[in-house]
Amino acid sequence: MIEAKIKSVQCLSPSGLHHMAYKEWGAADNPDVLVCVHGVTRVSDDFDNLARALAADYRVICPDVVGRGRSGWLRNPQLYRIPQYVGDMVTLLARVLADSERQSVAWFGTSMGGLIGLGLAALPDSPINKLILNDIGPTLAPEALQRIGDYIGQDLRFPSFEAAAQFIRDVSLTFGPHTEQEWHKLASDVLRQDKDGQWIRHYDMGLALPFRSATPESVAADEATLWAAYDAVRCPTLLVRGADSDLLSRETAAVMAGRGPKAALVEIAGVGHAPTFTHADQIAIARAFLLGR
Repeated sequence: MIEAKIKSVQCLSPSGLHHMAYKEWGAADNPDVLVCVHGVTRVSDDFDNLARALAADYRVICPDVVGRGRSGWLRNPQLYRIPQYVGDMVTLLARVLADSERQSVAWFGTSMGGLIGLGLAALPDSPINKLILNDIGPTLAPEALQRIGDYIGQDLRFPSFEAAAQFIRDVSLTFGPHTEQEWHKLASDVLRQDKDGQWIRHYDMGLALPFRSATPESVAADEATLWAAYDAVRCPTLLVRGADSDLLSRETAAVMAGRGPKAALVEIAGVGHAPTFTHADQIAIARAFLLGR
């Protein structure tokens, strides 16, 4: 079985240095790079199946965004925002592309990972040449954002892995149907034991602070900024929407298909926020867009 190498890169924030871990799949000298970035409380391991499926065609890079998984935490939690994440990804790409003459990258972003990719793809001279946005867009349903914000900030501790895994499953039912083995992996990827033997989620609880400090005015300003970024994207773009998503509405997806990069739109039936791209039929959607087969 193809396995990944675990690496890390040092990044900078206004509060100091931190490290960002990433998984690398495929040949290190492959000039075709695919970066896969996870959702707000998830980790790089989410992309294991997708990365294995594409490792023969791409050098696949899957980071743990700062504050999650194997990566470090920010000293100032208020910096857990898209601009910081985009800056970290620029540092990562500088490392990944250092020995490559081809400065072009395909990007797969789930939820928050899609917003990071959107921010990077909108920049002049961006290396992003293909962009997949997985159930995310500039306009997001306030109720869903509230749900996610509440979930992030719950400092929960569980006496057993089984109890913690059941919680992860309960809050992740919108991912759609998965096997018992798949649910086990989805839970184990984001759980760890603390020093007291309790099972906790593997991220900085400070991630919730930017959500809590948001105001209607700041949310409206962020939305305007995201639409401006979307309109600035020039590369081919695929928008994948869970047909039952409560975060990305069908109306917003339709608008995205008609402006800016005019994203090709695919809806996945029986799934909400967000498709996991664990299964062959979903992986085939990404493969067709990225490779034309």
